[in-house]
Amino acid sequence: MTARRHLAATDGTAFAPCAPGLSHNGGVPKPRIADAAGLGAITAWSEARAAGRPTLRADAAMAVRYTLQALEDRAPGASVEVRVPPFGAVQCVEGPGHTRGTPPNVIELDVDTWLELATGRASWQEAFEANRVRASGTRADVSPWLPLVRR
Repeated sequence: MTARRHLAATDGTAFAPCAPGLSHNGGVPKPRIADAAGLGAITAWSEARAAGRPTLRADAAMAVRYTLQALEDRAPGASVEVRVPPFGAVQCVEGPGHTRGTPPNVIELDVDTWLELATGRASWQEAFEANRVRASGTRADVSPWLPLVRR
């Protein structure tokens, strides 16, 4: 009860609404991956692949999250959900959104396929025809925004 009284006795800033634009729902901003960290992880992934070595899990996770962040920035919206398990998912692309359950437009890819697309090492068409992309829905296509990072 003391803490509650203390908060109520402050100048009210503890109860002020968040500044506009902090996040999609007006709450706490999503943490952002710095360019240096994200590009470093992409470089580590790329070098490991070129050398025939497995990519460190931390590098793969950072590279996926950084490129998903870039997609979300480049194609804001909520009509398409891109999933790269187990590391991340984002909603992107303007258009009709969804509020509950599985969205009607879903793209799911493995880590290497996503990073190949995000870096321009593979094309959307090649990956789709090779069944490396699972996409459902009429808007489930992010090829206009790829690649996200240039080699």
